Amino acid sequence: MAERSVIVFPPGEGGGRRVQVDSETLGTAYSLHDLTVFLQRAGLEGMDELDVVMSPLVEWHGGGPEEWPAVS
Repeated sequence: MAERSVIVFPPGEGGGRRVQVDSETLGTAYSLHDLTVFLQRAGLEGMDELDVVMSPLVEWHGGGPEEWPAVS
């Protein structure tokens, strides 16, 4: 399988982070768990939250995996 490109964009006004795999936007994640589910559904089965944090495939913009602002 070819190398995948995963981009997690900076938090938006609602606290969520847009997730893009290759050129497809998967949706908005509000937690590391949400992100993991998106990636599994995109064909990266077997990845858990620790794998997502450590993966060189994931490019974090506007903060790393610990940056999930609370929605007020």
